[in-house]
Amino acid sequence: MKRYTVAVLGLGVRGKIHLRGLLENPDRYQVVGLCDRDESVAQKVAEEYGLTQIPLFTDAEQLLSTVRPDIFVFVTYPSDRLNMVELAVRYGVKGISLEKPMAESLQEAKAMRDLCHQHGIKAVVCHQQKYLSQMRRMKQRIEAGEIGEIRKIHVETQAWFSQLGTHYVDYTLWINGGYPAKWVVGHVHGPATLEDSHPAPDYLLGTMELKNGVRAYIECGYLSEAHNPPEYASSDNRLTVYGTDGYVYAETDGFWGACTKATNGRLVEGKDPGWRNHQQVPIQTPYYTEFAEWMDNDSKPHSCNIDISYHGYEILEAMCLSALNHTRIDLPIQEFSYAPVLERMKTMLPPCGTQRMKLYDGKIPRKERD
Repeated sequence: MKRYTVAVLGLGVRGKIHLRGLLENPDRYQVVGLCDRDESVAQKVAEEYGLTQIPLFTDAEQLLSTVRPDIFVFVTYPSDRLNMVELAVRYGVKGISLEKPMAESLQEAKAMRDLCHQHGIKAVVCHQQKYLSQMRRMKQRIEAGEIGEIRKIHVETQAWFSQLGTHYVDYTLWINGGYPAKWVVGHVHGPATLEDSHPAPDYLLGTMELKNGVRAYIECGYLSEAHNPPEYASSDNRLTVYGTDGYVYAETDGFWGACTKATNGRLVEGKDPGWRNHQQVPIQTPYYTEFAEWMDNDSKPHSCNIDISYHGYEILEAMCLSALNHTRIDLPIQEFSYAPVLERMKTMLPPCGTQRMKLYDGKIPRKERD
C-alpha cells in the first residue's frame, strides 16, 4: 500500500475536519503542505495538529508548485473550484478531494469532470454522510430485503439544495444501487438564497425516474416538511425509501425509522449519536480510507467519485431548467450552450417574501440531542 503525499487548502471548520480524516489514516497519507489565505489560521492549525515542521502557504499555486503533492484537498467556495482543478492539472496532481456542490453551473462541473478524465486524476466530492451509522444501517436493511423491492424514494431537506440537497440526491443514487436518472421535472421559487455563497433558490421541488423504474421526489428548502425544532434546521433532513414490503428512513442528526417485515409491520424509531458532536468528524476517516483504496486500485472506485457527483449535480440543474423552461428534461444533458441557470433564476424568480435561512455555524453553543 502506497503512502500518498497530500496538500490541504482552506483550513476553516470543514478544512480541519478533512485534515483530521487524513491524519487518522497515517499509513496512507503524509501531509506535506497547508494553505490558508490567512497565515495566522494556517499557523494555528499546524500547531493544533502537530504539523509545525511542514511548510505553510497563503497562495494555492505556490503550495502546489512547491510541494508537488500526489493529492490536493481544497475546501473553497463553489465559485473557486474549477480554478483549483485547473491548478491541480498544471502541477501533476493525481488525486483531488473537494467539497460540494461541485460548482455553480453544470458547464463548470462538466469542465472539472472532463479535466480529471483527460489527465488521469481521481476526484471525489465530499458527500460523506453516507458513512453515518444510521445511513449504513438503512442500506443494510434494504440490501437484506427487509422492505422488498424499492418503489420510491423521498428526500426532504430544510436547507437549500446547494447545502444539503446535493448530498441527498447523491444518497438517493447510492441507496438505489447507482442507477442514473432518465428524466426530471422541477419547480423552483424564492430568490433570497441566490445571494448566498452556496447559491440556490429558496425552495426546489423535483421528481425523477431512475433507470430501474424507481421514482424519487426531492424537496429542498423552507417548504419541505420540518421534522425537528427550528434551531436544528441546518441538519433537518430525511431520506425515506419505500418498498413493496415496508419503508425505512434516516436523518443526518441520528434519527431513523423502520417499518418492515422484520418489525412485523410496526414503525420502530430510534436515535443514533448526533451529527455535530459525535458523527460529523469521525465519518471523514473512512471517506479517506476509501479514497486511498481507489488510488491504489482502479477497480475500486470511491462511492463519492466525480462521475456520480456530476450526475447528482446534473439532476439538480435539470430540475431548475425544467422549472425555468416549463418542460421535462431528459438526461443526460447533451447541449450546454444555455445561459447559466443561477443567473437566469436571479432575473426570473420574483420576490415572494422569503428570507435567507441562517444555518447553524457552531460558534454559539447549543444543546445537542445526543
